[in-house]
Amino acid sequence: MNQQYEQELSSSWQERQEFAEKMLPLLGSLYREKSVEISVYGRPLLGASAIDIIKAHRRVRLNESQKLRLRESWPLLQALAKMQLAPAHIDLGKLAYAFHYDPAFTGLTIERYLTQQLKDIVDIQQNQVCQDVVLYGFGRIGRLLARLLIERQGSNNKLKLKAIVVRGGKEGDLEKRASLLRRDSVHGPFNGSITIDKEKNAIKANGAYIQVIYANSPLEIDYTQYGINNAIVIDNTGIWRDQAGLTQHLKSKGVKKVLLTAPGKDKVKNIVYGVNHQDIENSDVILSAASCTTNAITPVLKAIDEKYSVDSGHVETVHSFTNDQNLIDNFHSGERRGRSAALNMVITETGAAKAVAKAYPSLKGKLTGNAIRVPTPNVSLAILNLQLQESVEKEPLNSFLRDMALFSSLQHQIDYSSSTEIVSSDLVGTRTPAVIDSQATIVAGNRATLYVWYDNEFGYSCQVLKVLQHMAGLVLPTLPESFSIQV
Repeated sequence: MNQQYEQELSSSWQERQEFAEKMLPLLGSLYREKSVEISVYGRPLLGASAIDIIKAHRRVRLNESQKLRLRESWPLLQALAKMQLAPAHIDLGKLAYAFHYDPAFTGLTIERYLTQQLKDIVDIQQNQVCQDVVLYGFGRIGRLLARLLIERQGSNNKLKLKAIVVRGGKEGDLEKRASLLRRDSVHGPFNGSITIDKEKNAIKANGAYIQVIYANSPLEIDYTQYGINNAIVIDNTGIWRDQAGLTQHLKSKGVKKVLLTAPGKDKVKNIVYGVNHQDIENSDVILSAASCTTNAITPVLKAIDEKYSVDSGHVETVHSFTNDQNLIDNFHSGERRGRSAALNMVITETGAAKAVAKAYPSLKGKLTGNAIRVPTPNVSLAILNLQLQESVEKEPLNSFLRDMALFSSLQHQIDYSSSTEIVSSDLVGTRTPAVIDSQATIVAGNRATLYVWYDNEFGYSCQVLKVLQHMAGLVLPTLPESFSIQV
């Protein structure tokens, strides 16, 4: 009996692995040729391994009453690969689950079902022109944005990383920049090939030719001499955060818009994608993608406020150390930040609580905040202590947050974990800016404490990319319209 069971288990695993391996090239071609990003119940399959695909399918059973087998989703993926589709996010898991388990679709062929569910993007001609992109600064966020832009290389890619601007130009600088893109101590090796063209000061990565420009000021640069026109410049330096400073970029030939990867000051709009991206207007030439913490907490706070109404709250962030701290004790203009980041927990200020109101004004004046920098290199934790207008219980609250992560307009901003064993390093590389740790939720009457994990580097960079796409006129719908089937 045991031997028979082992054989069945082995056979089942082998079947799943074979289907997952067959899916890989189709996922790649859909992305490169049609700019269609596939997920399974919110879990992105972009760059996924066969094991990642299997795990994503297993996750379905946590949210529905039946499991979704790879052999059930495979024929739908095959059909998608043959269709003429406009760029979009498509949840293969939701499509496949509804097709097999929702009686409303009984009798439909796969082709007719998909045409019905994806009618907004089927046989739609796209006339979107390619958008030139420049990274001004090449630190942690700059290099992750480079990875995200380069992985989109393909015949239908509309965002072209054309240049990187850095200070310096010392001997060996180009090689060092390429090496930092190639290897990352937190996020692992670059997925592809990187070489340099020393004579032309360029990096070649997976078919992308990226000019490296050395300059100390935007005013020194004429991008048009490098064949760059109407570019969106992403300023990763944080040197200028107000309208006057960032306007310098617009004075460079070849630039039409600027996106800041730090909280903007004065009249600069702070955009948290998924929350207030509808505020982006075609006439906006300077925008901010706010901060990593603001992007992590604002979607969750918006969801909670709209459901339960937040009276007041305090946000405490346990944040990984950053490059502006000292590795060993030394002078620093900031309070406490001169003490060794690798050896201490350091209490510091955060403007994220106040910044929430810039993206979601309903919470203006209702939140306070502080931060503790800790000796980890990446992935942070926001603790939301909230006073609600009504009493709530833990299970309904968690159930609501799980539904928000799976079936709402915030599904690209909020993820959900039911694990009792999850720790910070498990979240490295998370593409959503916030992950609810449901097992840590605490409720007492109308007081709720939520624990929200966030990859303060990669998750935030994914949010920046969404703002960039919107500025470039590339707004990808999420399909199918969310539904959950219980059988």
